[in-house]
Amino acid sequence: MTSSSERALPTATYRLQLRPEFPFAAAERAVPYLAELGVSHLHLSPVLEAVPGSSHGYDVTDHRSVRAELGGESGLRALAGTARAHGLGLVLDLVPNHMAASPRHNHALRAVLREGPDSPYARWFDVDWAAGDGRMLLPVLPGRLSEVRDRMRVADGVLALDGQEFPLREGTERLPLDELLDAQWYRLGWWRLARTELNYRRFFTISDLIGVRVEDPEVFAATHGKVLDLVADGVVEGLRIDHPDGLADPEGYLERLEEATGGRCWTVVEKILTGTEPLPASWPVAGTTGYDALRQIDGVFTDPTGADELADVYREFVGRAGDRGGYWEATARRAAYKVVTHELAAETAALTRIAGRICAADPQLRDHAPWALHTAIRELLVRMPVYRPYRTGGEQVLTPEAARGAKAAFAVPEEATAVDVVRDLALGSRGDGPEHRAFRHRFAQTSSALRAKSVEDTAFYRYTPLLSANEVGGDPGRPAVAPDEFHAYCARLARDWPATGTVLTTHDTKRSADVRAGIAVLAQCPQRWAALLEEVSGVPAPDPHLAWTAWQTAFGFGGPDAARLGPSILKSVREAGLHTSWTEPDAGYERAVGDFVAAGPGRIPLRTASEAAFALEPHIRAQILGAALVHLTMPGVPELYQGTEREYRALVDPDNRAPFAVGADDDKTALVRAALRLRRDHPEHFGPMGTYAPLSASGPAAPHCLAFGRADRVLTAVTRLSLRLAEAGGWQDTSLALPEGRWLDALDGVREFTGGPDTPVKLAELFEARPVALLVRPSEAP
Repeated sequence: MTSSSERALPTATYRLQLRPEFPFAAAERAVPYLAELGVSHLHLSPVLEAVPGSSHGYDVTDHRSVRAELGGESGLRALAGTARAHGLGLVLDLVPNHMAASPRHNHALRAVLREGPDSPYARWFDVDWAAGDGRMLLPVLPGRLSEVRDRMRVADGVLALDGQEFPLREGTERLPLDELLDAQWYRLGWWRLARTELNYRRFFTISDLIGVRVEDPEVFAATHGKVLDLVADGVVEGLRIDHPDGLADPEGYLERLEEATGGRCWTVVEKILTGTEPLPASWPVAGTTGYDALRQIDGVFTDPTGADELADVYREFVGRAGDRGGYWEATARRAAYKVVTHELAAETAALTRIAGRICAADPQLRDHAPWALHTAIRELLVRMPVYRPYRTGGEQVLTPEAARGAKAAFAVPEEATAVDVVRDLALGSRGDGPEHRAFRHRFAQTSSALRAKSVEDTAFYRYTPLLSANEVGGDPGRPAVAPDEFHAYCARLARDWPATGTVLTTHDTKRSADVRAGIAVLAQCPQRWAALLEEVSGVPAPDPHLAWTAWQTAFGFGGPDAARLGPSILKSVREAGLHTSWTEPDAGYERAVGDFVAAGPGRIPLRTASEAAFALEPHIRAQILGAALVHLTMPGVPELYQGTEREYRALVDPDNRAPFAVGADDDKTALVRAALRLRRDHPEHFGPMGTYAPLSASGPAAPHCLAFGRADRVLTAVTRLSLRLAEAGGWQDTSLALPEGRWLDALDGVREFTGGPDTPVKLAELFEARPVALLVRPSEAP
């Protein structure tokens, strides 16, 4: 962990999604508003050259220049200057793992396709030239080669097809088409071949994004030069590292980046931690981008008893229409098998080839059959409890217990010894030659892809009792977090990672925080939710699992909107892959889904159509405000996603990446502005020197108050599970003893409270105006 004294730390960041419709100049115009809001840094989505028209920028095409569509380097520097004049710095989203696999736009890939493995750019990419016929497969054709061959054209050293362009190997332009195709360093293939025949490393299962070998010092230098120049010039003060788990050696990469920046950057990594998995202490970063905090915040506002009851209601409602039984662990394991044997078949085949070459060269391993190695790889991968193993600590995730479980898949015990070989290779205990390192790295990279695709992008859509828990880094099988667990987590952050990032909504969250808040309230009233579903049962759905998911999504969203709910629900059924999918769509089923959404969730205002649902609105508001205040005052550096300073209801793409726009203020905005300005004006209370102290209420409703102090100068208190609280009779005589001295309400600037064990504050009084309280010492009052 890097010392915070080596760099200026943000007090809060604000994420802006750049795109051609919202370039640097537009961001520059937003600076005065964001400075007034109280953030210290603007966090920009990727700024390097990308595929023309890209709405996100993660499909980088050229690391040497800032994206012209956004205004180029001059536009970025102008934005930095305006931001600096208003007291703001810039944080960049850096994408080291992959580039766009577009020969037309990616100059490095174009050179490799033209010149083959002898190209100086060949070292940029993980290409297994020995696989297949010794060429690089490009699975880009809309149909089989025979179906599109007649549309191909050759001219000026380029092979063109439907807007795509492929460079030609020198001396082949005048060959007959069939000979020309066979003479290239690449093989054009039907897009469906990517699943089994691909021989280059990609981003997850997206063949349009090719992996980059930044572990090579020359590749690192070539792909980071421009960003490092911007850091050296003071244009950039922070970096968000996208998908570090895709890298061969994340720790080595981060060490090189730290050295290259000279310790001048606040750096956080998009590392998804599973359960109690710690961030490696040796990584030279400030922390994560905050999905672990999101899980903790959402969890502490989720009722554990009601969540269990809701899961029972869900299983009864969906029957066998869901994922065969409706239990999280089994659902996740089935999804892992599905992904590793289908979507990642090419990746497991690559691992099998590497393991086979290692075994063939080692007399002690020579008799392990390829099929046995393949089975061992598959069985160990699906038993990985986290995203991937690292340079150290791999034995803690690739355990002997996992090996024993993997061996159970073998009918012949003697063949099961392949599991020990694969485990040793993955842990690096069988040698350190080039092939051994290649296997170790690729196993870890494949493991992270498997976890992301099987859990986040499959199982989260198959198991849906409480959709608010189905978020990146979440645990749908255990959606609730106890207050003591939350406090322990915050204490660890304050001690070990005080400058880590924290978030509630990002450009990747499946549902914004305010949508999740509405859904989470249902865990406090599972039977009321069942009654709501009964009220709308007259709208026929293709299957009960879809009905549950769609109605719950609509409830969280807050109102009928077929135009936005429709694409979201269609995405959910395709990701689940139970009745249709992205690659094998069932047109009839998808029409039925569209008809159902239009007639039901997209038309019926569920929250206001029922008296019972309408009565939940105050509790949804308490959930939204409570989560927002906790996020902004807990340890770490909070990030606001654009627009979330006010009520913000979004459902993944394209909502999550729409252009920024200033909206009307509401009560959430006032809370956010007060907390952000407090952090800006008094960073010492929240940074590495700011202590964290849990506070406990006393009385019959004590579990419904979550409270903590920062540096004995700021105090946060929020209402949790307010519906259960109301049903139990309210706060009654429950009180909270504040630390000694005077305290002022920072949200109204008027109310005062006196702290001390002999003068506890009645929570009914503290929360009289709103379900949250932000108290400060009078000297810190705005």
